[in-house]
Amino acid sequence: MEVLKVAANSKPVAVAGALAAIIRDKGMAELQAIGAGAVNQAVKAIAIARGYVAPSGIDLVCVPAFSDVEIEGEERTAIKFVVKPKE
Repeated sequence: MEVLKVAANSKPVAVAGALAAIIRDKGMAELQAIGAGAVNQAVKAIAIARGYVAPSGIDLVCVPAFSDVEIEGEERTAIKFVVKPKE
């Protein structure tokens, strides 16, 4: 599954465009965010992406979960959002 890493300074419109392209191409994607600012930008991007794919009849759903990741040798907890079309 394609993983998009979102930072607090990521532009939600750019992330949404990438997310919509991956959904159209592969059917599902995962966003990964560490920290409140990054989670905020990821949620905005998911909302914007819903608008991008809605005209083609795709309704997106998002499943949030915790994920442990290692960054520079340090264990961190990330929030991951699995985004896929509604079944």
